[in-house]
Amino acid sequence: MNSQPRLVLASASPRRRELLSALGLDFEVRLALEQPPELAEGEPSEVALANARAKVLALEAAEDELLVGADTIVVIAGAILGKPNSAEEAKTMLRRLSGNRHEVLTGVAVRSREWLEAAVARTSVWFRPLEEWEIEAYVATGEPLDKAGAYGIQERASVFVSHIEGDYFNVVGLPLALLDGLLKKRGCGILALTLR
Repeated sequence: MNSQPRLVLASASPRRRELLSALGLDFEVRLALEQPPELAEGEPSEVALANARAKVLALEAAEDELLVGADTIVVIAGAILGKPNSAEEAKTMLRRLSGNRHEVLTGVAVRSREWLEAAVARTSVWFRPLEEWEIEAYVATGEPLDKAGAYGIQERASVFVSHIEGDYFNVVGLPLALLDGLLKKRGCGILALTLR
């Protein structure tokens, strides 16, 4: 592999695309024709890791490519909250998060033809108590429906968050410091890729 590999994002998430674009990275988005089935149950960090690995293993890597996959899950009291299947499910999730602490876990996998590195980032998030009208109004925007735990910290739901401990970008959907560390293990960090 040459010293300046091409980055391929194996994710349809617009938030992940926005984060990589904001860094000035040149990358391609590529999805497998057949998406691997996602795990939804099990030990949360293993679920996030397995789903991230599956995304990069479902694609072929060219000689000069690095594939990046990620999977973000929300965990409260040991239960995994994925993306809601309906507005009612989104409301139920938000009621559960209201006034409580939860964790956001993102599994990140980086793969070339020869190797695969993967790790999990963990961030604690506290929601202030939410009023029912706030939940109803937020869900009516449609924002929660494509997000784990039914909220996006970078959008209107930012006003629900009283504080966090850990990586903010992990809650958005791609822990950039963790990704940088995985890339550096193989000799090329994010900064090096933006300066090529």
